[in-house]
Amino acid sequence: MKILGISEKITMAHGSGGSATKKLIEDLFFKYFQNDALDKMEDAAILDIPSDKIAYTTDSFVVTPIFFQGGNIGKLAVCGTLNDLLVMGAEPKYLTAGFILEEGMDIKDLEEIIKSMAQTAKDSGVKIVAGDTKVIEGHGGIYINTSGIGLINNKPFHASNVKPGDAVIVSGPLGNHHACILSHRMNIRNSISSDCAYLGEMVQNMIKAGIDIKTMRDVTRGGLATVLNEIADSSNTTINLKEDSIPVDPEVKSFCDILGLDPLYMANEGKLVCFVAQEDAEKVLNIIKSSKYGEKAAIIAEVLKRENVPVTVTTRIGGKRILNILQGEGLPRIC
Repeated sequence: MKILGISEKITMAHGSGGSATKKLIEDLFFKYFQNDALDKMEDAAILDIPSDKIAYTTDSFVVTPIFFQGGNIGKLAVCGTLNDLLVMGAEPKYLTAGFILEEGMDIKDLEEIIKSMAQTAKDSGVKIVAGDTKVIEGHGGIYINTSGIGLINNKPFHASNVKPGDAVIVSGPLGNHHACILSHRMNIRNSISSDCAYLGEMVQNMIKAGIDIKTMRDVTRGGLATVLNEIADSSNTTINLKEDSIPVDPEVKSFCDILGLDPLYMANEGKLVCFVAQEDAEKVLNIIKSSKYGEKAAIIAEVLKRENVPVTVTTRIGGKRILNILQGEGLPRIC
């Protein structure tokens, strides 16, 4: 693809604010992101938000490599931000997208990323209504910042709602995204694919069924163990996992065994953890299993009165170990 006939790579001219920038926006971003709010090409989008409360979030994405099995940085940026809104009980409606492009980036790669973002947003019923592009010196990389707005039409979910006796459900196997990215970096050939996905159908099915959801979280950096520690501290409870109930795909388990990794501390990009009353647990499990991306969901833990530590796991042989929050960096530039 030629932009102004200059190059098939990003140059500093594309960040000048002049004709090259205009051509880049028209030929790529405007071409794929078109909608009634963006089409006006103003300095800000005017949005119709018929709700008393909204959820608003922002996130930045720096993953390496930018293309991986199951997705790319563009799909990841959209899914990651939308899932952050979902787990607050919001219906995602709008996104903004800011792009930091390094000089030398292939324009065909940029186009593939933009197409992926546009398709993921369309599939999710969300509009990308505003954006920005900057070009910096570098080696052909890309960084994306997205902000999202969602409408809250029900009771928001908060960790303070969690009480002893509640059940904990995870929506699927752990560690896939982490294992996928690490495999790419180590040039290990396998069929492990990132779980990068938008979980809207799953969450909306629970809400439509009238489930009293205590809280939900998107299980990303730091893994499930870190998320559960945060919830246990916020609710002043102890969460006890059952090791033999934790779902991990066989190939990911083998990968972890070889490298000495623990799936409980590995990042995911299409998994959530949900807290509900014990009497609702089986109903919720069935709802999640019947939803897209939830067929391998499992009830993995119970909430107890606060003990000496926030999170423990009962092992397969009946012992118990402490799960602390992740220490240090599990894997840099994973999302």
